[in-house]
Amino acid sequence: MDVISQITFNADGLVPAIAQHYQTGEVLMLAWMNREAIEKTLASGNVHYWSRSRQALWRKGETSGHTQTLKEFTIDCDGDTLLLKVDQIGPACHTGQKTCFFNKIG
Repeated sequence: MDVISQITFNADGLVPAIAQHYQTGEVLMLAWMNREAIEKTLASGNVHYWSRSRQALWRKGETSGHTQTLKEFTIDCDGDTLLLKVDQIGPACHTGQKTCFFNKIG
């Protein structure tokens, strides 16, 4: 089955990808993937994303060492969002926090 053909990319050729810890279910981060990031992730098992600010492909943890190993790859019912269940080594957030979702409101 061709995974790429099941995904609806936006006008920039990107799709949002939610990273969730495969054991705890904790939502770690949201990032963007393009075709190449998806292909590299599925081929290697190491999660890759597309950086909109740098306009470049990057492997999670390539500079920080805080890697994500893919455990499960799921496409939502509309094909326009990905859910990646991952084994996160170290913090997921670039701020050093365990997850990017640490700012509680109220």
